Amino acid sequence: MEWIVTTAEQGVRLDKFLAERQRLGSRRRASVALDRGKVFLNTVEVAPDAASVRLAAGDRIRVWMDRPGSARRRTPTRSGDLRIVFEDDALIVVDKPAGVLAVPLERKRQAPSVFDQLVSRFRSHGKRKPLTVHRIDRDTSGLVVFARQAAAQASLKDQFKRQAVERVYRAVVYGHPDPSSGTWRDRLVWDQRALIQKETHPRDPRGKEAVCRYEVLERFRTSSLIEVRLHTGKRNQIRLQARLRGHTLVGERRYVYGPDQLRPIEFGRQALHAYRLEFAHPVSGEALRFEAPMPADLTALIARLRRSA
Repeated sequence: MEWIVTTAEQGVRLDKFLAERQRLGSRRRASVALDRGKVFLNTVEVAPDAASVRLAAGDRIRVWMDRPGSARRRTPTRSGDLRIVFEDDALIVVDKPAGVLAVPLERKRQAPSVFDQLVSRFRSHGKRKPLTVHRIDRDTSGLVVFARQAAAQASLKDQFKRQAVERVYRAVVYGHPDPSSGTWRDRLVWDQRALIQKETHPRDPRGKEAVCRYEVLERFRTSSLIEVRLHTGKRNQIRLQARLRGHTLVGERRYVYGPDQLRPIEFGRQALHAYRLEFAHPVSGEALRFEAPMPADLTALIARLRRSA
């Protein structure tokens, strides 16, 4: 079954579109189809947690009812599919879905995390717990690395500390950064009470330098797809540095103070993806490079922005 979204239907949620009588006929059937990987938006499989994606005129929706392997319920992405990119005796690299913590937080002990899933996986194989190396935000998708040995953890952490790891992100931001490439450099301080990153003056002894290199990959009508290479790895760094220049991330909920867009682009999370990691293997020294493709929700967002450009 396949449908094309009309102009009158643009802006409708995907699950509501599917639930219409002339399509699947109910919210329950729409939910089951999404949960079992039967729904495609512009040839891209839709993750279960992307049911709230807003459709644009011209979007092509396909439901593959008899798709092989779809008879059983799939684990929702938001519950934390373990997407293993690389694994050996020293380390493991995971493509983390949005909506899942990288490591558990004391204030959110019940929230799912990649770390807890790895613990469960390792326990079933009689292996030791993974060791944390770094983390990315809950609603940021993409690559995270964990160690499997204490020596490997120390080596990897040292590489991050020395800024020897190449960390490349992709993000969709409001506006068009000018020039189209350059360096963002700020002095930031973490507010422990508010749990946010803040800009501070150059002489603030608490402040730490935050540096990244950005490049515009594609321009849309009111937004841009950018690539950002981190030179430092401060918490929420890209989200704040983009905001400080008037280029708030699409879907951002925290760093949105001051004037913002009059017509916000609908998206369920900050449009930020940890796209590439490059570092030296902690044991062999071999150069390793990993890339995680853009997830379905970001792919759908970019396709929608291209059509409205």
